[in-house]
Amino acid sequence: MIKLCPFAAQLMVLLWLTTASRVHSASLSPYELACANLTSSAGKTAEHDRLWQLFDINWQNQMTEYPEWATSVGYPGQNGRWTDLSLEAINRRKRELDAPLKALQSIDRAKLNQEDQLSYDIFNYRLRSGIEGRRFPDELMPLNQLEGIQECAANTLTENPTSTVKDYEDIISRLRGVPTVIDQTMVLMKAGLKAKVTPPKITLRDVPQQIKAQIVDDPLTSPLLESFKKFPSTIATAEQERLRATASGIVRDDVVPAYRKLVEFFVNEYLPGARENLALSDLPDGKNWYAHRVRASTTTALTPAEIHEIGLAEVKRLRAAMDELITKTGFKGSFKEFCTYVRSDRRFFFDQKEELLAGYRDIGKRIDPELIKQFGKLPRLPYGIEAVPSFSEKSQPTAYYRSGSLTPGRAGIFCANTYDLKTRPKWEMEALTLHEAVPGHHLQIALSQEMDNLPKFRRHGHFTAYTEGWGLYSESLGKDLGLYKDPYSQFGQLTYDTWRATRLVLDTGIHSMGWTRQKAIDFFKENCGKSDHDIEVEVDRYIVWPGQALAYKIGEIKFQALKKKARTELGEKFDVRSFHDAIMSTGAVPLDVLQTQMEQWIAAKAALSSASRP
Repeated sequence: MIKLCPFAAQLMVLLWLTTASRVHSASLSPYELACANLTSSAGKTAEHDRLWQLFDINWQNQMTEYPEWATSVGYPGQNGRWTDLSLEAINRRKRELDAPLKALQSIDRAKLNQEDQLSYDIFNYRLRSGIEGRRFPDELMPLNQLEGIQECAANTLTENPTSTVKDYEDIISRLRGVPTVIDQTMVLMKAGLKAKVTPPKITLRDVPQQIKAQIVDDPLTSPLLESFKKFPSTIATAEQERLRATASGIVRDDVVPAYRKLVEFFVNEYLPGARENLALSDLPDGKNWYAHRVRASTTTALTPAEIHEIGLAEVKRLRAAMDELITKTGFKGSFKEFCTYVRSDRRFFFDQKEELLAGYRDIGKRIDPELIKQFGKLPRLPYGIEAVPSFSEKSQPTAYYRSGSLTPGRAGIFCANTYDLKTRPKWEMEALTLHEAVPGHHLQIALSQEMDNLPKFRRHGHFTAYTEGWGLYSESLGKDLGLYKDPYSQFGQLTYDTWRATRLVLDTGIHSMGWTRQKAIDFFKENCGKSDHDIEVEVDRYIVWPGQALAYKIGEIKFQALKKKARTELGEKFDVRSFHDAIMSTGAVPLDVLQTQMEQWIAAKAALSSASRP
């Protein structure tokens, strides 16, 4: 899973979700005026230049509007700010999407080269997807157990540069802004209560403790001040003391009181007023809301019912493979008994958190030298492996990836959850490393960032079906990369594949078919060898992120189908390194675009092969 700070996660929803509004030119924002000027330049400037001007205008606007994202990608000048979450700013951003769409429509696509046409289509896809979903009030649920100001602030500050005094002044500026973001978050939550648009109450049980983790007596123990514990030697001692004292004072006098206010509101008002039902379809216009989430997540026209059936078929297929593997191990007992065995025998678990992290690092180092056998091009950006922050680990998934950036010199990070070690079996670690690190998220995202020939919105953008589909597909490459040598790691890979297939059933079951939380948990337990804690965390994740979990298996199925098609049509001329490089060369794209691009690649390879025959 790719982990974005909550504002960046909201960005994936809000970035393209806007409300149309007819406005007079006097009330146009600078962004709208820039788009209008570009629209009026039709016929006066080459279409290629106008298209890239639009991309630049849009990118600069997004970096200004979403400073956390700017910090993540290394865009300069925004490291001291937070996203404005006021209702006024949200409504303005909602209105503004009409402007780039109108500008895009003024560009003659037929006059663009093939690569520009692809960028045009992807940009158009995003805009139109946003227009389809703009009526749904995602912003009224700014906080849940997986995201919110109780979690985002500390995670964002870990991405802030820390090389100069100015870098630390930027962090201090952000610290000063935390109370404002908390106030804005509470306004949105209150509006959500009034509109009866909240996350389900059952999923919010750990949030009070997450907020309380930010309320400390000693500011230097705050997760927000990690970067003030150790300064670079280039900063003078007197400056270090000044910066540390300033930051500590802000946390003590402003930030901690703001979090106290938030937890009081959350416990006394929000939690009691949160809804009891689970399904997104239970909210106003919820059936259409969920259908849109499904389309946006999978980048397909598949309906929830169709996806549910795909999931049931995949679970059945994978369960048969798991039963066969269990038989080969010589284990005498049922599937349930085998799952109990591998989830409880101490030989499958580490005793210390550092041992778990060291185990992941060892797997990563074993994968690294094997990558060249599967890929012709590898990224320059390195990656590291760290623990999920302790203040949020209880409610976080097994692992996630936090992207790095070459610009500020920040490595990508595979964050592994070390909470409750008896729920973190060794046999799942190889599949997880393949997914979150290499050749999964790190390789794909780092390569995309380094594609200087692409516009920035493509280099840094995500389509969940592509990015998470690739992560799951990467797990299937384990044997080719020297892993899965024992039956238990093979069981781990099948467990993880089944886990993603199960999501298709549970997500659609909960949000469109009336499934209860317990029914979802029971189905999970019956078909997947995950721990009880992980199962509950995962089911609650599907409840608060409707549709997101569908992307993994739907995307992976597409990657596998394209590989099969290439092998079949190219025969002995099929080269897996070239295939993977071609898959990566587009950056993240919708699945239908990927299909078209890879069919063209296969046809070109086949034609070249035919031409070379004597």
